[in-house]
Amino acid sequence: MAEVKAPLFAADGTAKGEISLDADVFGVEPNHAVMHQVVTAQLAGARRGTAKTKTRAEVRGGGRKPWRQKGLGRARHGSIRAPQWVGGGTVFGPKPRDFAQRTPKKMKRLALRGALSARASEGAIKVVDDLAWTEPKTKTAKVLLEKIDAAGKTLIVLGRDDRIAFNSFRNLSNVMIAEPGQLTTYDVLWSDDVVFTTETLGHAGGSGYGVSDADFVREEAQAAAQADAGEEE
Repeated sequence: MAEVKAPLFAADGTAKGEISLDADVFGVEPNHAVMHQVVTAQLAGARRGTAKTKTRAEVRGGGRKPWRQKGLGRARHGSIRAPQWVGGGTVFGPKPRDFAQRTPKKMKRLALRGALSARASEGAIKVVDDLAWTEPKTKTAKVLLEKIDAAGKTLIVLGRDDRIAFNSFRNLSNVMIAEPGQLTTYDVLWSDDVVFTTETLGHAGGSGYGVSDADFVREEAQAAAQADAGEEE
């Protein structure tokens, strides 16, 4: 399986090199049928299902026969609340219901990893080394996104303790914030860029993958390696 990498940035947006991604999460072949089914189930589960119409038995009025059965040359009717009358009941109208669809956990996990892998293959996965900002400022978050080239719809994956970063990103338009355990296939496919922190990266896709120092390829290490290669030549 080919190695998958993503660009690594500092909290101010400066490039720091690259970081290796878990191939079991970011390097799988996307299963489009499973992704479609999971997204459909998620959107269906978001429906409230409260629409309701009244049948002819529930509409007020219409208890008296509008005119006698025979002798007037008119069509026979028994109630002015029949479906063909204006103001009458509705036939086969919507009733309150639950639109939720059962989706196995393994299917959700496969779909999420397929979506993350698709974004990784497009170079849309970005990692920020640390977001230890001292105070929440929307301008700081906006500058960061501009420097890492995440100008479109962006999904920010933050840890539960990143309250300052959360307050900095929450007022930006086209920005969605989620915790690693709240990531869904629809959220990943909705976004143009997915931004992780080094802390939340290891929890993506429901894996136990942990980020270590061996995963980082920083700018200084790259420069030293190039210098060594030049001396050998």
